[in-house]
Amino acid sequence: MRVLLVEDDNEMSANVKRALEEDGHTVDVAGDGDTGETLARDGAFDVIIMDRMLPRKDGVSVVESLRGAGVSTPILMMSALGQEEHRVDGLNAGSNDYVAKGVSARELLARVRSLWHGRDKTGPVTRLSVGDLEMDLLARTVHRGGRKIDLQPREFRLLEYLMRHAGQVVTRTMLLEKVWDYHFDPQTNVIDVHISRLRGKIDKDFAAPLLHTVRGAGYRLEA
Repeated sequence: MRVLLVEDDNEMSANVKRALEEDGHTVDVAGDGDTGETLARDGAFDVIIMDRMLPRKDGVSVVESLRGAGVSTPILMMSALGQEEHRVDGLNAGSNDYVAKGVSARELLARVRSLWHGRDKTGPVTRLSVGDLEMDLLARTVHRGGRKIDLQPREFRLLEYLMRHAGQVVTRTMLLEKVWDYHFDPQTNVIDVHISRLRGKIDKDFAAPLLHTVRGAGYRLEA
């Protein structure tokens, strides 16, 4: 599952992101309402976790804007404001669920899974494909030409990002930020190593390569 977390508290954001990733999900993070709304409009997310009190634009306003724009992605609003009137405001704005901060990781994950399973079936896709390469986001499996390809968790996240941006040049900076959550270049060859391993798994023994290096720019996945 791909989750968008909109939260400005760095410690809270890190804890929730870690819990979600340990549960096998891919997480994008936004630290303010404007950025969260932009990502929610443009990204194919399965669930959105939205803080209520955010800089630049509050969570209730963001939810109202998203629903007004036709974005139907399930939204879990999370806030330090847990009184009844606050919950009602959040739900009336278009949130699917509302939880007070301080909730256990176990309950939060259960609520996220519940939103995912109860989603609109016309919502976010559960399968990605590029040529004869197929990824099942629910079963966490990858096949090419009918042959199963075993990937490590980081390789799966890397391939998912490339497949969601198929045909586009994906830069090193984009991969560092979205797959490794580095907002700086640590000056390591971690991307080169993982790209090489991934290429060996999805392209080796197949007639046509899918993962291409664009010199001086980055990488592109395309049939």
